[in-house]
Amino acid sequence: MRIIFMGTPEFAVPTLTEIVSSGHEVVAVYSRAPKPAGRGQAERKSPVHLAAEGFGIEVRTPRSLRNADEQAGFAALDADLAVVVAYGLILPAPILAAPRLGCLNLHGSLLPRWRGAAPIQRAVMAGDKHSGVMVMRMDEGLDTGPIGLVEAMPIGPDMTSGELHDRMMLVGADLMGRALAALERGSLGFTPQASEGVTYAAKIDKAEARIDWTRPASEVHNLIRGLSPFPGAWFELALNGTPTRVKVLRSSLAEGTAAPGTILPGLTVACGAGAVRLVTVQREGKGAMDAPTFLRGAGPLPERAG
Repeated sequence: MRIIFMGTPEFAVPTLTEIVSSGHEVVAVYSRAPKPAGRGQAERKSPVHLAAEGFGIEVRTPRSLRNADEQAGFAALDADLAVVVAYGLILPAPILAAPRLGCLNLHGSLLPRWRGAAPIQRAVMAGDKHSGVMVMRMDEGLDTGPIGLVEAMPIGPDMTSGELHDRMMLVGADLMGRALAALERGSLGFTPQASEGVTYAAKIDKAEARIDWTRPASEVHNLIRGLSPFPGAWFELALNGTPTRVKVLRSSLAEGTAAPGTILPGLTVACGAGAVRLVTVQREGKGAMDAPTFLRGAGPLPERAG
């Protein structure tokens, strides 16, 4: 098939690779425009942009798809299908209608749960036991289209959003490959989403990342693993009298009872109910380290975490 691929982050790269390796003709790749990054603020191309260039595929980076010229250019590609994976721009009706077979989206949740921008992180933060990837036919709503294929997967009690992300992007690539094969055979059916159980995965706000030790340990643990590795849940600790931000990248539930924020032996912190053991942490300006390494270099710890 003649396919337009639309994606931006690392999550989308395995799906693009699957499509190319399956012999489909990718007539163009759409990705978000390069952004300034790093100390020099040089423009950095997205992972999908770089992957597409490696395959020798034309890359287009419009700021919007709402103007008539962009829509005409998209339609002129005469594609059978568009495949969308974490692209980052809204697709207006003329774009959705242009490919002969419409637009398929790979979404990282069990829709209708966690429609929106951050489904992987929100599932982990909420303590969900399962998630999955779905191939959906796109419509003008926010992740509201009918479902073609689904692959569910468990979320382990200590799994981070980074680990779930990496699992999903590989399983999702395979799922999209199977969906395209079924579509070519004329055997890919679609089922409307359930009207019940709709939740929205809002974009992560930086203000959510500070740990509130008055919350139950289970909620603190879910926040930590849901925001790991990015942006990282954090707290403040007075080290040698200097307030220092410490990110927590991995944790586990632990036993212990004390006032919320009290630092217990083994880099365990008391919460509103129960306690959380900090397994992997990252001091401001330092690399990630395990708890014993942190304790050796931190000096005497204060009684409380802030």
